[in-house]
Amino acid sequence: MPYLIDGHNLIGQLPDISLADPNDEAKLVQKLMGFTARTQRRCVVVFDAGITGGRSRMSTRMVEVVFAPRGTSADHIMLQRIADARDTQYWVVVSSDREVLSAARRRRMRAVRSTDFVGMMRPQLAHDKDDDDHTERYPSPAEVDAWLKIFTGRE
Repeated sequence: MPYLIDGHNLIGQLPDISLADPNDEAKLVQKLMGFTARTQRRCVVVFDAGITGGRSRMSTRMVEVVFAPRGTSADHIMLQRIADARDTQYWVVVSSDREVLSAARRRRMRAVRSTDFVGMMRPQLAHDKDDDDHTERYPSPAEVDAWLKIFTGRE
């Protein structure tokens, strides 16, 4: 079951990534890489206007990253992908936009609001049998920096 995700809608719902952060897209892609590793489900994440538009080199085997070309929007790209999708019963569309969610439902795709998907992205609680401590596992600041270097090419 692949996911079609409006990236900036999702970032706006995450407590630890800000839309004002110049690396917000890379940080979301990193989170989605963790999600796809846990779930073994592919994601296509669409962002509004990128420098060149189209498929980004941030894409991996499991996370396809797409930037809307200038003059269009992520919603437009998502609506087009919804209209063109095959095997629609297998897709999950994640957005905060009513028009996008309605289009997905009309095509018999599962539609999930961005706020609800945030909970689905969280790592499962790990249970330590020795001390009954429940902790969520997130990447360390050093891991985040390492991934940002890969995604942005900065040293």
